[in-house]
Amino acid sequence: MTSPVELSDRLDRLPMGRFHRRVLVALAVAFVFEFGDLNTFAYVAPALQQHLHLTVADIAFVTSASFLGMFLGAVGGGRFADAVGRRRALFLSVIFFSASSLLNALVSTVPALAVARLLTGIGLSAMAVAATAYLCEVMPARLRGRMQSAVMAIGLVGIPVMSFAARAIIPLGPDTWRWVFVFGALGLLALPLIARLPESPRWLHRHGRPEQAAVALDRIEKVTAVDPGALPALSQVPPCASHPPNGSRVGYRALFRGPLGRRTLMLAVVWVFQTLGFYGFVAWVPTLLAAHGFDLVHSLTFSALTTLGAVPGALLAWPLSDRFGRKTPIALMAVGIAACGLAYGLTFDPVAIVVFGFLVNALMQTFAALLYAYTPELFPTELRSSGNGLVYGVGRLSNILGPMIVAAVFGTFGYSPVFVYVAGCWAVVALAIALFGPRTGNQQLENLHGTEPVPPSPPTAATPAAG
Repeated sequence: MTSPVELSDRLDRLPMGRFHRRVLVALAVAFVFEFGDLNTFAYVAPALQQHLHLTVADIAFVTSASFLGMFLGAVGGGRFADAVGRRRALFLSVIFFSASSLLNALVSTVPALAVARLLTGIGLSAMAVAATAYLCEVMPARLRGRMQSAVMAIGLVGIPVMSFAARAIIPLGPDTWRWVFVFGALGLLALPLIARLPESPRWLHRHGRPEQAAVALDRIEKVTAVDPGALPALSQVPPCASHPPNGSRVGYRALFRGPLGRRTLMLAVVWVFQTLGFYGFVAWVPTLLAAHGFDLVHSLTFSALTTLGAVPGALLAWPLSDRFGRKTPIALMAVGIAACGLAYGLTFDPVAIVVFGFLVNALMQTFAALLYAYTPELFPTELRSSGNGLVYGVGRLSNILGPMIVAAVFGTFGYSPVFVYVAGCWAVVALAIALFGPRTGNQQLENLHGTEPVPPSPPTAATPAAG
């Protein structure tokens, strides 16, 4: 029978191979449509105002429904993925958000649109939680960070793709905005790729299915197409005595107690304030620039140019994450975002606005790639998706109030204080991680949850060890 230690060793000693590329492509395709759909309503909203006569209050109501859906999807989807498996939850959530996106194309009233966006948000967040847990559990320890970076970088391509698709489609007629949501439903293209993936061996083992876990491991090694004799030897360390027996249940309330509860609280603070800081900048910059005296064309141009930093920003996490771990780079990125965001709000030179805006967008995506890798690592296998979904969902829920906070700060204090507020949010993130975040990176997941130490698998000759 495969022990947790042997299971981890067999996964962590594998070199980058065909299986890992399959995971990368399948998750990246899903995230292309996830990131694209997150921005769909913003592109469609002007057409809805014109053709369905929606008011600004209607747009705000529907947007809030989306974020409520993201909260419900993250929390409920996380528990679902812990109960039925990562792969099955990922498969079903892609079907759910794709069908919900298609539903958006069929409705014509504000209540119906709000329901459609709520359902879409549920599916999107459930998919993201299941995907990050799956990647965390099947990637070798030394590759987890860079693979999450690559998935994010490819997924972010969905934002300009959706933007240009909307720009081309919406002006063609009064009902052509519906086809933008049809485009979002093409997330179904990820299903054949996900169907080829095995279930997470870690999830199978923790749910009392060691034989199935061994079969999944054999399949992963076979697809990776390596000679087992050329791989590093397995550790001879016995299974951890402190690890719960296979099939035992750790209750959901464990997320709120003891050391794990402190991790949950720390991550909830991080996700709430990074969400407020992220959307406080991204969603409001065009409006704030226009209100500050720049005409609409210039404000939109500045905003478009700054978004070009997103993809290279996500790729920046590739050399950082697995070499320096997660904690230090995450804290430094948050400090960098705070500094550049503050500089953005204090300058009135167009070139400086574009430069600092580019840096903010780039560093936020570097931060996001690191945080997506870091969060699931801090929860044990039996609660990995539940904990990840809880803190992710709380962050999304907080943004229901985010626009009100920005509007209040701007209305009371003016333009620059908004960016002081944004910088303050990122400063809280940096402090929370620096003071309370445990170190991870190039460590077996089983080492991160109070179990007995397990020696890390030796890095392959082609891959440097992480710091």
